[in-house]
Amino acid sequence: MDLASLIGLIGAVGIVLAAIITGGSAGIFVNIPSVLVVLGGTAFAVMAKYTLGQFLGVFKAAMRAIKFSSDDPVELIKQIVELANLARKEGLLALEGFESENKFMQKGIQLVADGHEPEFVQKVLGQDIDQQVAQNKTASSILMDFGDVAPAMGMIGTLIGLVQMLSNMDDPKKIGPAMAVALLTTLYGAFIANVLAIPVANKLDLRNTEEKMIRTLILQGLIAIQEGLNPRVIEELLKTYLSEKAKAEFTEE
Repeated sequence: MDLASLIGLIGAVGIVLAAIITGGSAGIFVNIPSVLVVLGGTAFAVMAKYTLGQFLGVFKAAMRAIKFSSDDPVELIKQIVELANLARKEGLLALEGFESENKFMQKGIQLVADGHEPEFVQKVLGQDIDQQVAQNKTASSILMDFGDVAPAMGMIGTLIGLVQMLSNMDDPKKIGPAMAVALLTTLYGAFIANVLAIPVANKLDLRNTEEKMIRTLILQGLIAIQEGLNPRVIEELLKTYLSEKAKAEFTEE
């Protein structure tokens, strides 16, 4: 679980709820028609832009963005160097018994151990990377669309409420409560967009960048092993993917 995402989302929701509760009756902020207009209208409007599979897949992607914990690149480099030493001593076939918790690396190791050409390994793993990046970008786009459409649906709901209010001006006492209900849809739309949809979309973009870097590091390491490069050379090659701080820690170790 990503602590920043968890703390950020809980903190944002908590502050809004605290402001509602301490400001008076929380019940006045609950209006079922407004919820239906914003949630239902937003969902269906966004769904119309994508396939049903892409739309339904966004919820799984959103949870992955929050729960996802990327592998430590330093540990991956150590594993690849270990693989390089093993292949140098006993040949590529010896890699078949090596097991990695990273599924992408395990797939690559199996391809290398099976004796496939580097071009084939690069093509297969490269397509995996491209496919994963494309899926994450689609999910991020859907979430950003939620962030764009929700405030607009909130405004539509407010306009509907205002029209209904203005068409019934006979009782001035009802104007205030009716205006409050009309404004709730704007509140709901802004909340969904700025507290939920957009932050999760941005987190998914960040995860996508991290995951692409990790997989590219693994791919380059495995190709280097196939090409028979010296383990020390492979190590120096893969260290270019590390931040300066991580490089320093790696060197110290």
